[in-house]
Amino acid sequence: MDKAELRKLQGFLRQTFGHQGIKVTQARKNPDDAEVHLGERQIGSLVVDDEDGDRSFAFDMKIPVGREVLQEYLRRLFENDQLKIVPRHKKNDSVELNRGDDFLGVISADDPKGHSYTLQMAILDFDLEDF
Repeated sequence: MDKAELRKLQGFLRQTFGHQGIKVTQARKNPDDAEVHLGERQIGSLVVDDEDGDRSFAFDMKIPVGREVLQEYLRRLFENDQLKIVPRHKKNDSVELNRGDDFLGVISADDPKGHSYTLQMAILDFDLEDF
């Protein structure tokens, strides 16, 4: 990822989560990937996918809490009360993350007891056009 893409991804994530403290930097181990920080803390990673000729990015974020406090944890983390957890039809091991009525991504359980989760969000190249 080049600096222009990193800036666009940062702008997109800031707008998506409503938090200006999000920073996207090139990953130390692989320059094609990026790290996502909130303040000094790394909260996630971005991986490039351009297999199909279309460039996209996969944002992954580990969430170290149980289902009962998932929504409150994300709202406090991003200081955004518009974030909400929505059940998925016919799925018990995952939920959707929305901002208002806008779908952001899927949050899946990392273990059968639901003590930790991972947010997965796809970012398409045209999502970055305004940044």
